[in-house]
Parts: sequence; C-alpha cells; structure tokens
Amino acid sequence: MRSLLLGLFFAACAATASAQPGLSAELVRRIPAPEARQGVAVDARYVYAVDNSVIGKYDKATGAKVAEWKGDPTRFPHLNSCAVIGRELVCASSNYPAVPMASSVEIFDPIRMVHLRSVSLGPQVGSLTWVDRKDGAWWATFANYGDRGGEPGRDTRWTTLVKFDDQWRRMEAWLFPPSVIARMTPRSSSGGAWGEDGLIYATGHDEPEVYVLRLPQGGATLEHVATIHAANEGQAIAFDRSQRRMLYGISRSKREVVVMRLPPVSPR
Repeated sequence: MRSLLLGLFFAACAATASAQPGLSAELVRRIPAPEARQGVAVDARYVYAVDNSVIGKYDKATGAKVAEWKGDPTRFPHLNSCAVIGRELVCASSNYPAVPMASSVEIFDPIRMVHLRSVSLGPQVGSLTWVDRKDGAWWATFANYGDRGGEPGRDTRWTTLVKFDDQWRRMEAWLFPPSVIARMTPRSSSGGAWGEDGLIYATGHDEPEVYVLRLPQGGATLEHVATIHAANEGQAIAFDRSQRRMLYGISRSKREVVVMRLPPVSPR
C-alpha cells in the first residue's frame, strides 16, 4: 500500500510539473567526444568532456581534442561532473556505486591537465554529483537513489543541496521539490549550476530536461520555477560564462557534447 501511495504521489507531482508553460532550449551545436559519459565543463576556449576517470580537453572553436587527463580508476572511480571555477577545474567525485557513500572534490589545472589536490568530504547526506561557487560559498548536491548505489532507508527524496563555507563546513541545506524528484526517480540530480539570473539549473540522470529552481524565502525545500526541454540526456551541465544563456550538456548515448541556448526564465 505504501508503494502504491508513493507512486500516486509522484504521478500527481509529475502531472503538475508538465502542466506548467513549456520552455525549450535551442540546439546550437554537437561536438563528438568519447569521454562524454558523465558531464562537461567549459571555459572561454575549451570544452572538457568528463568520464569516470578520464577528462578530454577539446578546442571549442574546432572541436579538436587537444589534451587528456587519465586517472587511476581505483582512486578516481566516478567523476560525476566538473566546472571551471576561477583558474581551476573543480570536479565532484564519489565512490558510486559502493556504499557507504563517500565523496570528494578533485581539483585540476585545466591548462596543464594535471591533478592538483583533493578535498575529502567522506560520508555525507548522499553521493556528491555537482559543485558550484556563488556568493563566496560552495554549493554542492548530494544524490540519493532508489536503486543501484542507494543506501538502505533512503531514496531519491533525500537528494540535498548543501551550502558550504570555504573550509567545507555545512552552513545550510535544502531538499529538491517533489515535482522534480518525481521526474528523477529512481535516479537523482546528476548536474547543476547557478545561472547568471540567480536561479539554479539542475538536471537528472536521463531525462532531456533542465529544471529551474530557486532558494525559498522560507522552509527547507527548493522551489520549482520551470522545466526546460533540452537536447541533453540528463547528466552534468555547465554554463559558458563567455556567452549569454549558453548551456553545455551531453548526449551519453551518442558520446557528444551538446551546446544549447536557453530561453529566458521568469523568476516568478
């Protein structure tokens, strides 16, 4: 009975979300990249396609591969996402699908494509899937799963966005809204980033969608602002900060980086 009620609840949430006005991203370009299995990062000149323990660096203008970092899979079993933050490539890493879940932040030099240092977060409220920087703080999402890689007693509903200070001490945290959880279940949030509009753009594991979220004025659950239909197939995303509203994602099935221009989103 409990599973039936839970299924009906998720169905109602999904129906509510799909009833919202539709938005679609414009597909701009596809860049072949064999490493495009987990996510992508981007800066003014280069694209970084992310696999479990491999990062391929591509010239953004030509699509040509120019460098690669390859790590020991026993040390880096599951790079989930990366983001160019300042002069560094900051990556979310976990021991997925092993349990208990343990996570770390792995930091690279994107110019030389070498590993610089690691911040071990150990066991947290889930498995670290994406990290971003905003307002002098670190923002990180910890995924929870209803199937492979999940821990007993937790499912997708436990997926949590956490705000950390510079010493990686927890400051605040928020759950994802039920309408988004319904779309991600039984997987979780695989990617996300802060937009220049002050909204959070998050993705699931498989769906060709980007969920637009905002911090609530009260309470501990993020607010679902909009859903954007897109060419990505879930997984991690990254904003090209050198161009307005340009979002990079991946097609895991085609091993491609997909470049998309997002429509404007009203914060209301």
